[in-house]
Amino acid sequence: MIELKQINYQYDNFSLYFDINILAKEKVTIVGPSGAGKSTLLSLIAGFIFPQSGQIILNNQDVTILNPAKRPVSMLFQHNNLFSHFTVEQNIALGLKPSLKITAAEQNAIADILVKVGLSGFGKRYPDQLSGGQRQRVALARCLMQRRPILLLDEPFSALDQALRFEMLELVNTICDEFALTLMMVSHYLDDSLNYFSRCLVVDNGKIIFNSTPKQLYEPQNQAVAKLLGLNY
Repeated sequence: MIELKQINYQYDNFSLYFDINILAKEKVTIVGPSGAGKSTLLSLIAGFIFPQSGQIILNNQDVTILNPAKRPVSMLFQHNNLFSHFTVEQNIALGLKPSLKITAAEQNAIADILVKVGLSGFGKRYPDQLSGGQRQRVALARCLMQRRPILLLDEPFSALDQALRFEMLELVNTICDEFALTLMMVSHYLDDSLNYFSRCLVVDNGKIIFNSTPKQLYEPQNQAVAKLLGLNY
C-alpha cells in the first residue's frame, strides 16, 4: 500500500504536488510528457529525494524521512546498473549482502530466482555475455532478492525491442502476482502494454491529472488527457 498525502516537492522553479492512494498488490503505470515529474514521483516514494511537506505512508508506516534502505521498496531503473566484473550470481547477491558473503541457503535462493526470471544456468556468466533483455532480467532478480513488497520500475524496458518489452512485462506481471507485490512503473508506451496494469496515472507539469483504469483514457470526458498523450479515438 502506498499513500502520498499532500506531498509538495520543489526544485529550481518546478513545483510538484502528489496526493494518491495505491492499494496493496495493485499494478500501476505512470505516463505523461517528458519532464512532467514521473521519475520524481518514484524517487519520492523510494526515498532518493524528500518532500518539503506532506507524508509518505508505505504499508501503514510513515517513511517520509527514512532513507531508501529502510523503506519496503526496491527499484529498477532504465539502466540496469550491473557490475561488469561480477558474475550474474554475484550481481544478484548484491541485493542480499554488499559483502557477497552469502550462505548456502542464500545461494539456493539465488538459484531459485534465476529459474523464475528464466535464466537458469546463467549464474556464472558476466553481464557482457548477456543480451539486453537478459541483463534486465538479472537486475529484476536482484530487486526481488530484497524481498520488499513494493516494486518501482523507471522505464526499465525502453531500450528493448517491442517483442522483448512485452516478454518482460509478462514476466513482471507473473512475478508480481506470485510475490504479491505492489507495482508502480513509469513508461512512455501507450500501446497494448497498458493492459498489464489495473490503473494508469497521467502526470503533467508536476501533478496527477488522470487516475483511473487505462481504458478510461479513451472515454470522451478524458479527451484532453488523451490529446496530451497523443492518443487517437
